[in-house]
Amino acid sequence: MAKSEKRVKVTLACEVCKRRNYITTKNKQNDRERIQMKKYCRWDKQHTLHRETR
Repeated sequence: MAKSEKRVKVTLACEVCKRRNYITTKNKQNDRERIQMKKYCRWDKQHTLHRETR
C-alpha cells in the first residue's frame, strides 16, 4: 500500500539557534499554514520554539 500524498514531510528549525533539528510529517489538507511546536534543542539545552521551514 502506497503512502498518501496528503501527508508531507516538513523540517522544523529552532528559532534561537536557527538549526534544523527535526523532521516530521503533517497533513497538508488540515494544516495549510506552517506549523510551530516547542521542542528540545540540544545546542541550546532547553525547550525552544521550532517552526516549519521550506
